[in-house]
Amino acid sequence: MPLLDDDHTGSRIREQRRLTRLTQRELADRIPYSLSLLNQVECGARPATPGFVAAVAHALRVDSSKLTGPPAVTALPADRLLALVAPIREALDRYDLGPNPDLAAVRPEPVLVTEAEALCQQVRATHLRAAAKALPALIAELTHTVWTAPSTAAWRALASAYRTAHDVTLKLDHPDLARVALDRMGWAAGRASDPCIEAVQRYKRATLWRCATSAPLITSGQALLAGETSREALAVTGQLHLGLAIVAAKAEDATAVETHLAAAREMASRVGGEAGDVHWLSFGQVNVKLHELGASIAMRSFDEALGQARALTPANSMLTSRRARYLVDRALVEMEAGSPKTSLKFLAQARQVAPEQTRHLPGTRATIRGLVHMSRRAPDGLRGMARWVEL
Repeated sequence: MPLLDDDHTGSRIREQRRLTRLTQRELADRIPYSLSLLNQVECGARPATPGFVAAVAHALRVDSSKLTGPPAVTALPADRLLALVAPIREALDRYDLGPNPDLAAVRPEPVLVTEAEALCQQVRATHLRAAAKALPALIAELTHTVWTAPSTAAWRALASAYRTAHDVTLKLDHPDLARVALDRMGWAAGRASDPCIEAVQRYKRATLWRCATSAPLITSGQALLAGETSREALAVTGQLHLGLAIVAAKAEDATAVETHLAAAREMASRVGGEAGDVHWLSFGQVNVKLHELGASIAMRSFDEALGQARALTPANSMLTSRRARYLVDRALVEMEAGSPKTSLKFLAQARQVAPEQTRHLPGTRATIRGLVHMSRRAPDGLRGMARWVEL
């Protein structure tokens, strides 16, 4: 079954009706409008008037905003989310203000470098809130350090902290702030004179929003590493090829997809094993297979994607963030294959493995919407999942 492309008031009414286990006839009996009109609204043939929306919202016992606008995807109440994000924003804003006289104490550089690496690891383990709480202080101390006692190690650590700020704010549904964090990452990476970090920053910029500049950004990152043969450079270059494969998949250029996947496979064979220690990219043959699956999904080649997903057996050592992404992708392709129970099982596994990340992944919402569309009356597990993502 193809994924739903319609996202209008009628389609949301249909979703909420099915989640409450009502047929069209049963809902029509509860509102002062005809079954015929309800059917036309749900199909998108007739617009939903404010009165109609209010009546349906009352009958379904939901807020009318669930029917008229895109649902919220934040995992926390607004005030708690702001409490996490606002200090990160303030820390990012201090980047060019010089030493901070308000800091009572600054930890030694080696301690700050170690913590920057630890926060990167926390994000890969999907401990987003813990990372978000620790980030502002770390960024403040590192910013003070690079202004008072600059060193390559300190600049690298600050670039890493900015990257973590990007990852956290993006996963907390603040893409504009994530872009600011990437700008700061580029600023710090340039001062560290580290081409690998600069290349990773361009990769992140390219994948934040797929647009006309995505491919040139990634290609420019590859140019920074031209001729480099270190394990670090090979892993980063291979990851850039994977990014280009996904960009090509979005453009439905199957030839370019295979070209970049083949280049990534060759790089992975030269790196040897899974390079999880290289900038937390987890580059290797397994990562190539995961991107091959992602490319098939992007090109809506769901038969191919299903075979690729079923052939993958994630190892216990796989990073939590990557395991969750695989499980959501698996749920999506199983739904497309017409296996709703299997799809829901993999969604439940993803939620158990990494609840914070899973809730924000676009594939989670797409899969749940598809399952609701397939179900005449949504089972309890699906209804619970829909409530969880605030569908």
